Formats: sequence, structure tokens, C-alpha cells
Amino acid sequence: MRVAEAIGRELGRLGLDQVFGVVGSGNFHVTNALVSSGARFVATRHEAGAAIMADAYARTTQRVAAVTVHQGCGLTNALTGITEAAKSRTPLLVLAADTAGWNTLSNFNIDQPAVLRGLGVHSETITSPRTAVQEAVRAFRRAAVDRRTVVLNLPLDIQDAEVPTDALPPLTPPVLEPAVAGPRSIEALADLLRTASRPVLIAGRGARLSGAREVLAELGDVSGALLATSGVARGLFEGLEWSVDVSGGFSTPMAADLISSADLVVAWGASLNVWTLRAGELLNPDATVVQIDEDPAAIGTHVRVDLGIVGDVRTTAAATVESLRARPRTSPGWRTTEVQERIRAGYRWRDEPYTDTSTDELIDPRTLTTALNEILPRERVVAIDGGNFNGYPAMFLDVPDERGYLLTLAFQSIGLGISTAIGGGLASPGRVAVAGVGDGGFMMSHVELDTAVRTEVPLVVLVYNDHAYGAEVHHFGPEGHPLHLVEFPETDIAAIARGYGCEAVTVRTVDDLKAVRDWVEGSRRRPLVIDARITDFASWMIAHSFAGESAEDTGRDDDPAH
Repeated sequence: MRVAEAIGRELGRLGLDQVFGVVGSGNFHVTNALVSSGARFVATRHEAGAAIMADAYARTTQRVAAVTVHQGCGLTNALTGITEAAKSRTPLLVLAADTAGWNTLSNFNIDQPAVLRGLGVHSETITSPRTAVQEAVRAFRRAAVDRRTVVLNLPLDIQDAEVPTDALPPLTPPVLEPAVAGPRSIEALADLLRTASRPVLIAGRGARLSGAREVLAELGDVSGALLATSGVARGLFEGLEWSVDVSGGFSTPMAADLISSADLVVAWGASLNVWTLRAGELLNPDATVVQIDEDPAAIGTHVRVDLGIVGDVRTTAAATVESLRARPRTSPGWRTTEVQERIRAGYRWRDEPYTDTSTDELIDPRTLTTALNEILPRERVVAIDGGNFNGYPAMFLDVPDERGYLLTLAFQSIGLGISTAIGGGLASPGRVAVAGVGDGGFMMSHVELDTAVRTEVPLVVLVYNDHAYGAEVHHFGPEGHPLHLVEFPETDIAAIARGYGCEAVTVRTVDDLKAVRDWVEGSRRRPLVIDARITDFASWMIAHSFAGESAEDTGRDDDPAH
């Protein structure tokens, strides 16, 4: 058996069952071996789409997914998606063919480990036919156990070699046990929750990965705390009475006001970065801050922390509940009728009053998204691209739970939304995937509509079309700068979509949404692209985004990984 086949078979045996990629000569054999072992392979039209879909699939299922790419250019095409996954600590294994070590004159030759190291992405390389399978399993184990994105470089000469009879046996991935916080840390946190008047629990990616919804809800009950999430964990507390939804740039005025008045903020697997706290705007200067995370390096990275606890979110929260039940707090905190009424009145952005700017030719993006929230099925996966528009699909569309929300903006790249929705949709049979994108991001990535058509994923692509890079228009326009570099002629996006085999509609008024109702009531086997011609104004998100960029420039937010 050749090394490429042995690696593919062993990874399949370990449970690697979903692979995305573009196959060339360098990754042909290892990919076929995975498929022969039972993995589902989705052929994308570009390696960037493969990496983004795999990232979304792994985030949704919380299992390792794989990307397979050709050597050199295949890897570089995928780097934006790989970097997004790495910054988000997605459990992803990238199988990257590599040129033989002696073949430095190959057109495909680059120093792949050096390229990846520069991006902050961990990589490993198979070094010999005798050790190759063991090295591949080690890479898989790191992705699964450490919840990291790992690139496994596969030099062609080693791939093609025969596995020797004395090859090292593959390693067995260990059973993953959650890190347990010490009793003194638990009691210190419980004491803070007993005495705080206005506690808030903010759950982040770590809480989602830990499966901590129920225990954090119980902790909120026994501590009198309000519940919030970071952007990437939106939906974790959906349906709970004392949830204020998202903390940060997406916060409603109600949520921002309550969070900023908290006297105790407890972050559960959330890094409290510039986005989650609006560059510090949502953190009361007198508030006590507690941060719980499995990764010691994550604690105190972005804000000062009064108490840092290293431990798994779910087990730490359970131990804190036990302590509080043994010695309960004596006051209900701020879970009062008055606060309850404020939450009910201000929970949804679409309930905030606004002046509808719609005309006969253009539709207000708030009016558009509110109407679509009622038309589209409740069981959905919402994927958000970046831009002036992104607050509308992010917050005006309801999600059923944390699996129904995908925010791939850790690297702040636009153009990821369509592939993110496809990956999330494939991971969530029975749900409609909804991609909220701008016309700029759509034009970067619409090639993957072909992948959506072939896989028959029920997909709606909602394009907020202002014929421009809207964020730049509203950033530089008020300062009097010329904007012709970021504005574009009118493009018939619906016609482009039909060319791929999608259904499509151009929407200028609410009446045009009848085509969306028809699609929802039909088979949904062909993706639907909505070319929404929107009115143009600066969204509330722009000010928060620019504040975030300023904080990044001063070095206060170097890794929005949680």
C-alpha cells in the first residue's frame, strides 16, 4: 500500500467523514482513499470556498472536517479561509500536497510551513514512509483534541512510496477530558455572584463548544444574572426569559444599556475583545470582571481581569451552581419585573423605531430583512458576510439556536458568506441556509453557487446591493474623499445567479418578495438568490466597526478568536 492510501484509510477509520476540496494530481490519491473509507467529498469550484465550507461545517457539527488541496497554488488559494478557521480555533485538518524536498525547481514549490507559520497556522509534515501514518494521526489528534486548525503537508515523494513492513503503528487519539477548575477558584466566583447586584454572564465560543447552555441558564437562575453572548455564540440562550441576546456591536440599545450598568461581568469562553465590549464602551469602569477559559493565554488578553479561572466552561459552571445552591444569595439580583419588561420591549432590533427610507425603486434594508424574517422558515442557518449591511441579517433574522448562526469574521475578510452558508447548510439537514452578503462579497464568491446547485443544499443568498463597497463609502465619504474607486456600475446579480442554475429575483419593494414565498413553498432544491436593491445610508454597525479598527491599530485587539 502506498503512503497516500494508508493515510486516507487511517483518517477515515478515525472518523473523518466530511471533506471539501479541489482535486489535482498532488492530492488525488489521498482524497480517493478518504472517500473509499466512507467520507463524503464535496468538490468546490475554488480552494477558498473549500476551506470556508469546511470551517462552517466543523463549527456547526463540532467535529473535525477536512480540506484537501493541491501543492503550492492549491494551498495559497485556500489561505484566507484557513486563516479565518485558525483565528476561530476551528477543528480543521487541511491535507495539503507538497513538492518533494529535492524538487526546488518545481513551479509548485514554495516553503509551505514558512507560509503557514507567518499566518499563525500550525502545520506538520510527513517525514518518511515509516512514520507517515503516525504523523498524520498526530495532526488529526491535534485538530480534534486541541481544537485547532492544522495543515498536514504531504510531500509527493513520500506520498508515492510504499509503506514499509516495519512502519510505526498509528497513534490512538486520547479520550478528551474537560479541564476542571480548582475549588478555591469556584468558591471565589460563587462569592462574587452571591454579592453582586447586577451580574451578567457573557457566553462565547467556549461555552458553545462545551455545550453549556443549560448549566449557564441554571447558573443565571441561582445567581440572578442576566444572560448574553458574544457575536459568534448568538442563539445559545435563544428562548430564555432573561437573555438580552448579543453583547457588543450587535447589541440593541436595551442590551447595551443593561450590560454597561453591570457590576459583575463573567465571561464564559469569551475573550471580551473589542467587538464584544464595543472597545470598552460596554464595560462599567467599576465592574468586577471574571473570565473562564480552557486556554490560559486567552485570559486577560483584551481587558483587565479581576479573577481568571482556567477550566472547561460547562464543568466550571456546574460546580459554581452547586456552590450557590449550598449557600444561596439572599437577593434576586436585578431580575425584576421592570427589567423583564425592558428586555421584552427592546430585545429585537426590528422593534426599534425607524423611518422607512424605501422608495418605488429601492427598499430599506431594515424593512427588507424584517419581512424576510417572517417569510423564511424558522429552522434556518444564518451566515453573515462583512460590510455596512451586516447588522441587518445578523440581528433582524431570528435563529433557532447556536447551530443556526455562523459569523466568519475573525479575519475580517468579506466574500466568505456564501461558502459559509453552504457548509453550514450541509451540516444541518432540514434547515434552510441563509447567506447575508453585500454585492461586493457576492461578486468575489458567486462561483460557489455552482457547488450549491450540485449539492442541492436549500440555500437563500440575500444580496444587499448598493453597487458599492458600502463600508468604505460611509467611512470616507463624510470626509469629502472621492468615492469612484469603491463604487461600481449596476450589475444584474439575478441574471448571474440564473446562469448557475439558481432561482433568482430582483427586489425593489416588499411586493417583490412574493417570489421568495413561492420558493419557500416549493421544493427548495435550487438555491434562491435575492438581488435586493437597497437604500443607501450608514448603518449603526459602521461606527462600532470603525471603533474596532481603531482599537486594533492600537494593539488592543490582536486575536478575536472567541
